[in-house]
Amino acid sequence: MFKKVLIANRGEIALRIIRACREMGIESVAVHSTADASSMAVRLADESVCIGPASSKDSYLNIHSILSAATLTGADAIHPGYGFLSENAQFATMVEEHGFTFIGPKPEHITTMGDKVTAKKTVKELGLPVVPGSDGAIESVEEGQKFADEVGYPVLIKAASGGGGKGMKVVHKAEEFSEAFSTARSEAKANFGDDTVYMEKFLLKPRHIEIQIFGDEHGNAIHLGERDCSIQRRHQKLVEEAPSPVLTEKERDQIGTLAADVVKKMGYRGAGTIEFLYEDGNFYFMEMNTRIQVEHPVTEMITGIDLIAEQIRVASGEPLTVNKDKIRLRGHAIEVRINAEDPDTFMPSPGKITQFHTPGGLGVRFDSAVYGGYTIPPYYDSMIGKLIVHGRNREEAIRRLRRAITETVIEGIKTTLPLHYWILEQDDFLTGNYNIHWMERKLEERNKENNA
Repeated sequence: MFKKVLIANRGEIALRIIRACREMGIESVAVHSTADASSMAVRLADESVCIGPASSKDSYLNIHSILSAATLTGADAIHPGYGFLSENAQFATMVEEHGFTFIGPKPEHITTMGDKVTAKKTVKELGLPVVPGSDGAIESVEEGQKFADEVGYPVLIKAASGGGGKGMKVVHKAEEFSEAFSTARSEAKANFGDDTVYMEKFLLKPRHIEIQIFGDEHGNAIHLGERDCSIQRRHQKLVEEAPSPVLTEKERDQIGTLAADVVKKMGYRGAGTIEFLYEDGNFYFMEMNTRIQVEHPVTEMITGIDLIAEQIRVASGEPLTVNKDKIRLRGHAIEVRINAEDPDTFMPSPGKITQFHTPGGLGVRFDSAVYGGYTIPPYYDSMIGKLIVHGRNREEAIRRLRRAITETVIEGIKTTLPLHYWILEQDDFLTGNYNIHWMERKLEERNKENNA
């Protein structure tokens, strides 16, 4: 087992990894930018190293500074968390080449799944169902229009190297195609340095269902059930729950077994998530994230398994501590992402937190690295915390989440907590009758009502 782990990340995920390391008897090293010098991760880690100025490209994306910090502190391994360099195959390779262990999958798996076209082709060959789409990159407007005519509108143009909704355009009719194609390629180039795009049939009312998987170097592979992440705005998840309110036990077992089989065939190591669109009883592969997810706590709540600790054990060469026969999904968990944003306009709201109080009680978990008096810097993602609840069933979890939101105090900045409470009051959410387009539609309706 490792003696010291360096965490190449910030915020709540850095703190989450520090906690896991401490419980495992492993020393932790927090790296930080100048803007994060007073962060909770810096305060609680055994050691900390400043790796650059506020800008991400000069700090959390600076591979050489991170490797230097690992060398300086004598770390055995590097945990990338999520975001930043977590799915950067070059970083994973350089970590290993410099004598450290990368707490994540093999670089070749990051590369394969990092390219959406290659990923889709790979999993299709391994037995996963996929959305009808182009066999490879779409090189021209004419080629794209031909594909759209064959599968029928609407279609989705997607960046091959991207995510988070960047370089993604829905086209509903032929006359819109040329402009959408050019815009998608331009966004892909600007955000990912690669203007390659591919196309898929656009599903009208799908759910976003993802399967948590784990593999080790001993040939073991498991799935830990699904998460429903269909409450989204501009392809960014807002609410996640497990299990999904719409899947049957048969569907859960079927898609979970398929996902675990693919992981086993790949020889995949560590944590990962295989994401699907689900519509009318059918699953369609969307992408695979080769890292821990923001929403991993909901899986932890219903399984009782520490996914971060499992990542660390697997990376050190140990076999998985659980097998599929011992996994039991208990109750229901829901997570809301708390962003430092105006809940109506979604404009970022960085600044000093003047009052801070977290909720408590049975089945309530609050993952965050902020505190009273902390100043949220304007340089990074606006998510400042996650509120997760667990109940014996979905109804109890919803009631518990409402109560926990009313107990939460974050003053001095605006947050999305009022938006989450509003979501919990909507009939469609209460009945589980929502899809990935639901949030956008409800927000449009609310804005019209407010402006009437």
